[in-house]
Amino acid sequence: MRYRRIGKWGVKVSEVSLGNWLTQGAAQDQSATIELVKTAWDAGINFFDTADVYQGGAAETVLGVALKDYSRDDLFVATKCFWPMSEAVNNRGLSRKHVIESVNNSLRRLQMDYVDLMQCHRFDPEVPLEETVYAMDTLMRQGKILYWGVSVWEADQIAEVCLLADQLGVPRPISNQPPYNMLNRHIESHVIPTSERFGLGQVVFSPLAQGLLTGKYLPGQSAPEGSRGATEGTNRWIKDSLADDAQLIRIQSLKAFVETQGYDLPSFALAWCLRQANLSSVIIGATRPDQITQNVKAASLDISAEVFEKAEDILAA
Repeated sequence: MRYRRIGKWGVKVSEVSLGNWLTQGAAQDQSATIELVKTAWDAGINFFDTADVYQGGAAETVLGVALKDYSRDDLFVATKCFWPMSEAVNNRGLSRKHVIESVNNSLRRLQMDYVDLMQCHRFDPEVPLEETVYAMDTLMRQGKILYWGVSVWEADQIAEVCLLADQLGVPRPISNQPPYNMLNRHIESHVIPTSERFGLGQVVFSPLAQGLLTGKYLPGQSAPEGSRGATEGTNRWIKDSLADDAQLIRIQSLKAFVETQGYDLPSFALAWCLRQANLSSVIIGATRPDQITQNVKAASLDISAEVFEKAEDILAA
């Protein structure tokens, strides 16, 4: 495993991290989560990402139990808040009330005294930015969070919050958590340059495009039984892509090319993400330990720019 700083900041995280969106607390029971965490830890992963809204809090609960056997000093644990946690009018968003109460509830579920990274799960247009920034500062002063970040914020929003934090004399966010993969390069044009300017690093989710970049989905065929694409609910993010035979054919061509170079497609796709200097970690999801073992190989791959360019050409054809 290799480790990188988050943006310009001092803390270092594993290039491959383990998230539990759609898996732990839902598809995975407690014993399975413990096994996944052990596999990740043994592979050198120190960064574990979750959110209050995942499975209504159950994802944080099972992760907290699974991490109890490891030294807290050696872990980097991240969570998030924004999405509604109930029908209550204030149990959502980025108000001071909800942010602070969300952290307290997350700490209870995780059975921890602090989280390393608290992230704003989305931008909240209904709340003044200074309210959210001051809430994060309060939590840092209380020792309940060590750093804070944002998730799926656009470049202008990142610039605005960093300039405001400087003006108020409080810590800036250190990270942004966007989707990023070979099929979705949205952040390259504006988000990454702005993040580099203000010292944020990217901790990206969906680096395998919800499993499309594993190559397991074939044109003209149903999604494999038990896969995310075949499971009602979890397949809603890729339904359109599964119906796009032209894209699935390009992915199969990419898979064939990658294998001629001596790589498997999932680890190659993760390594492609990690070619970005501003990227701190790729967050993977897993339902089986062998998926983690396969994916962490990306952190040890040294692939030439020419091979990456040829791969990009295949997808752009």
